[in-house]
Amino acid sequence: MVMLPREQLLQGSRRPEALLPLIALADQALRTWEPVWSSFVAADLREELEQRLGALSELTISSAGGWPEAERRCLLLRRFDVADDSPALAGLIVSGNFLFDPADPDDMRRGLLAIGAEPGDLGDIWLRGDRGAQLVVSEAAAERLHGRTALVRTVEVQLERAALSALQLPAARSPRELSSVEASVRLDAVASAGFGLSRNRMVEQIRAGAVRINWQPVSSPSKELACGDRIRLEGRGELEILEIQPTKRDRWRLRMIRR
Repeated sequence: MVMLPREQLLQGSRRPEALLPLIALADQALRTWEPVWSSFVAADLREELEQRLGALSELTISSAGGWPEAERRCLLLRRFDVADDSPALAGLIVSGNFLFDPADPDDMRRGLLAIGAEPGDLGDIWLRGDRGAQLVVSEAAAERLHGRTALVRTVEVQLERAALSALQLPAARSPRELSSVEASVRLDAVASAGFGLSRNRMVEQIRAGAVRINWQPVSSPSKELACGDRIRLEGRGELEILEIQPTKRDRWRLRMIRR
């Protein structure tokens, strides 16, 4: 069987080293007629793979992340006529007192990686106030990490395996279309209006690294946006710019959708 044209599929990719193993899994699924699950991958990588392999009539790509709105997901690569199955996923509860040393999801991830978890073991992570966090992990990782301790920032945490059904999932968001008139199309101005935060608070979030545009980290509040840009704010979802039109008073009318 002819292998997929890897050089052609990787051309122009921002992350060829991460995309190549997924293309190899697609090759495997096509060659063996057996469905193949990947480890957890980031949303930008998943979207890129779907775009690059989506034209293949023989291949079907689906995904699962342990809850409906998951950003990090395991990919299922299979021939279109091969039956579906489910990945082996579980929950993990991270318990500790973060009242005096607040942590974010990246801090939680670093703490777990430091005790031997692999990046592909870890799905979405969400905070539970100052008590710790919950996350989706591979079943194998849940078994390895259950009962262990880890250090997240300065806080010692306890790790406990949990069924996915026992997790307290983040609140689901319904898509909502918004409109706003702004003096500029700067990131801080548009995101402030779209996410309902003050301009100063939005600037703090951007400089803290909590904002991505089209999945890429951004640290400049003055970055100008264009139609089609997708702004993601940690813990508050995604804002997509649907339309930007100039007004008669040298301002900008924006139509957006928040998910």
